[in-house]
Amino acid sequence: QVQVVESGGGLVQPGGSLRLDCAASGSIFSIFAMGWYRQAPGKQREFVARITSGGSTHFADSVKGRFAISRDNAKNTVSLQMNSLKPEDTAVYYCYVDLTLSAGTVPVDYWGQGTQVTVSS
Repeated sequence: QVQVVESGGGLVQPGGSLRLDCAASGSIFSIFAMGWYRQAPGKQREFVARITSGGSTHFADSVKGRFAISRDNAKNTVSLQMNSLKPEDTAVYYCYVDLTLSAGTVPVDYWGQGTQVTVSS
């Protein structure tokens, strides 16, 4: 069993900052990529950011230069630092973890329950 739990969402004014954290726990053999997606009301879930086990990062064009992603491999955690937030960043943010439960198996994505981020004055 694997658990993925996000924290850190909330209400912030435009131009403000917010940090999201995500922790994976359970019978994990190895973690590959970790990252974030988001889903705004009435829209499809979209990619936000990803970080590989080696530390390579990828961002959606809409958040480049404003968001940063980091991870702690020893603690199985990933964080998303969001700066210069805009109303269009309002969404439920979902953490995902690409992992294996045993050696020689194909990685599978596990998802958190989501955390609400609202950017409004």
